[in-house]
Amino acid sequence: MPRKSTRRSFMQTSAAIGAGIWTGHNLTPVFAQSRNTSEKINFASIGVEGKGSSDSRDASNHGNMVAICDIDEKRLEKAAARYPDAKKFVDYREMLAEMGDKIDAVTVSTPDHSHAPASLLAMSMGKNCFTQKPLTWSIHEAKLMRDMANEKGVATQMGNQGTSNNGLREAVEIVRAGMLGDIKKVHVWTNRPVWPQGAGRPEAAEEIPKGLHWDLFLGPAPERPYNSVYTPFKWRGWLDFGTGALGDMACHTANMAVMACDLFDAKTVTAKSTEIGEQFPSNSTIEFNFGERPRGDGEGNWGAVNLHWYDGGNLPSQDLLPGGKFASSGSIIEGSELTLISPDDYGAEFALFKTGTAEPVYITSGLRDEKNQKRKLGMTLTVKGDPITPPEPTLPRSPGHFKEYAIACSGGPAAMSNFNYASRLTHTILFGNVALRSGKPVNWDAEKFTCGDVETDKLLHRVYREGFATVPALNWQPKA
Repeated sequence: MPRKSTRRSFMQTSAAIGAGIWTGHNLTPVFAQSRNTSEKINFASIGVEGKGSSDSRDASNHGNMVAICDIDEKRLEKAAARYPDAKKFVDYREMLAEMGDKIDAVTVSTPDHSHAPASLLAMSMGKNCFTQKPLTWSIHEAKLMRDMANEKGVATQMGNQGTSNNGLREAVEIVRAGMLGDIKKVHVWTNRPVWPQGAGRPEAAEEIPKGLHWDLFLGPAPERPYNSVYTPFKWRGWLDFGTGALGDMACHTANMAVMACDLFDAKTVTAKSTEIGEQFPSNSTIEFNFGERPRGDGEGNWGAVNLHWYDGGNLPSQDLLPGGKFASSGSIIEGSELTLISPDDYGAEFALFKTGTAEPVYITSGLRDEKNQKRKLGMTLTVKGDPITPPEPTLPRSPGHFKEYAIACSGGPAAMSNFNYASRLTHTILFGNVALRSGKPVNWDAEKFTCGDVETDKLLHRVYREGFATVPALNWQPKA
């Protein structure tokens, strides 16, 4: 049988069982017995500099890099020096059309607005898909990503690497075990934005740099003249291209609390911010109100809880951190018995305090170093008496973030941040941006996928520019 048929058959079998299990007390991944160990995954990377540099490197470390794509030819040539055997493209649509039968899996590390069209096209062709955070630019796209992944049975993962940090998984287990008591409130903050936000569109157009394919950068977004204020990193603050401070960091900083407390489908979201126009505001606070909801572990229901988001210099009340200071980013889960405080992007380093006190009863290994404590919290933490013992592990311990994806591509269990989870996390996060843009409290009916308001519902979607609605489901048009 020709090698092409063997590879196609192998990868289809791998994808079909990509939602497998992790077994054993040491939680070691078990590979499918049908796996052909002589086969290597053929990767293609869409976006190869910035975060795409590390994503493509991870891909090449776990398989063969057969194609690379970037809209900036200078960046593409730089990557080509690392992957001389990979074919070069500036348009991912052309890459997938020409190389589709040679590609098993893709990484998508583009600006936010191109995540969905590139990923959906790849998955529609049966390709396994790793997409950077936030998974999508819009809530509608997040749902489409989940639906397509399930329809095609492909292995998936979002690039929020904190999910694979075992400290985050321990924190999730502690909360789910009820050690904090009744969950009262959740607080999440970041030092973002660290790029310009809150300004208007520049009046002047500039000459497009040689080798930069501006039309391909715009992708699904409306046409506008090139200006250096948009690229290469500053696109994050523009509504047409990025998702602001919230989209950039909350898939990291809110991830632990969302996973631990099943914070999906907020009933109401309210935002306060500085002015928002074509850019996200320079600072904001957002309140997500979650009603009673089923626990993901099947152990009954969670009580109602609010999640508070802070960016642009806004912070929670100092009363939540008696005697200490807030790290540049972190999270707090207030419980009736214990409060979890994490001065960490991922919720992976944390301490448990008796609620309302500065008395720690448990400190993770990463926070036991006194210098680290003072640097991150501005105080020294010491557990007096018998420390609390964390529960027995109920979640698998990770072999590494990208390795989870490679294992899933090869027929092993699904990565923990697969699109069934990642799309729901992204949905939760992006609802904050809907509230920011609407300028009023936003209600949500998850069953009907509506805010109950025609104008607000438009913010769940985007109208794609011609040629970039890569799958039919992206051809959305607002109701007249």
